Amino acid sequence: MSTAAGIAMSNNGLTTLSEDEELFRASVREFAEGEVRPRVEAMEHGSKLDAEIIKQCFDLGLMAIESPEEYGGAGSTIFNAIVAIEELARVDASVSVFVDVHNTLVTNAFMRWATDDQKKKYLPQMAESRVGAYALSEAASGSDAFALKTRALDKGDHYELHGQKLWITNGNEAEIFIVFATVDPEAGYKGITAFIVEKQFEGFSVGKKEDKLGIRASSTTELILDNCKVPKENVLGEAGKGYKVSIETLNEGRIGIGAQMLGIAQGAYEAALRYTKEREQFGQKIGDFQAVQFQLAEMAVEIEATRLLVYNAARLKDAGKPFVKEAAIAKLYSSRCAERVSSKAIELFGGYGYVKDYPVEKFWRDSKIGAIYEGTSNMQLQTIAKLITSGK
Repeated sequence: MSTAAGIAMSNNGLTTLSEDEELFRASVREFAEGEVRPRVEAMEHGSKLDAEIIKQCFDLGLMAIESPEEYGGAGSTIFNAIVAIEELARVDASVSVFVDVHNTLVTNAFMRWATDDQKKKYLPQMAESRVGAYALSEAASGSDAFALKTRALDKGDHYELHGQKLWITNGNEAEIFIVFATVDPEAGYKGITAFIVEKQFEGFSVGKKEDKLGIRASSTTELILDNCKVPKENVLGEAGKGYKVSIETLNEGRIGIGAQMLGIAQGAYEAALRYTKEREQFGQKIGDFQAVQFQLAEMAVEIEATRLLVYNAARLKDAGKPFVKEAAIAKLYSSRCAERVSSKAIELFGGYGYVKDYPVEKFWRDSKIGAIYEGTSNMQLQTIAKLITSGK
């Protein structure tokens, strides 16, 4: 099947998958249904990913989808990565974002910016067992990512990092971190540099885990850098070019978040659809009422539109075509879709939708983060507006 950008993949349209892609989707769904779903409730209540699920994600190759085969990866596409993220989010968004960040942010940054020696050292580890995390945000540096305060002092044969990072996904599980710090505050964004930091480095520690509304099993932590010593060879890209590393990596990462939101919407919709075929009122299944059918139809339309946007952005990226605007559109729309569909699912469940005995309230809680992380909805609108007004 052609990956030509922005056109139908076959007579059935852009959402058609090749035979290999369908097989891959089926394998991820089997894992999600058979291994993840039985553990979702326990992970949610424990606010922690099951260690066996983490191990299986590595064993199944889900942590190295795009990583080249020579480094132990599958050498596959971002399209397959977002299919995996979607299928996992359909069951549990926490497992989904765990896989997403490792692939679309951390591995992607290594593939794009790492030296050959860095790739040889770290990519095999990240394919086999060591989790990655991406540390950009700070207390005063969210949407204004380049207002970061973390300093990197040149000590000759190494850098010394001082500062604090917040809201770091995979913070508790990760052993390899991409940390952004400035080597020259006076240079503004041109002083920002990306560093490869290992958990065992002197002066590095993981702080508190946030108590969150949704994606509760996913660890979101602070990182503390207290005279953290980082070897000179662990600069990712060039010193002072960290802003390019972050921007270009996050552009791909937004497609992953779009896929996560798509999966959340799909999972909520399927739960609601099943329930309307079971619940009876006034002597008939509630799904037999036209008003309910119309609501389900609206949900299905939004999900299909989201799928087209997310898949198109991924196809564009794989085809080497411009995709930044499409990624921003996909993330913006998918976050709205996930929130609307999961909210409607709660209403279709009625009172049962509001209690934790049923799954849809969790889908709704998990959906809210989509409008916030890896670029808020307002930042996506800003990107879209900038690109369309400049004729791109």
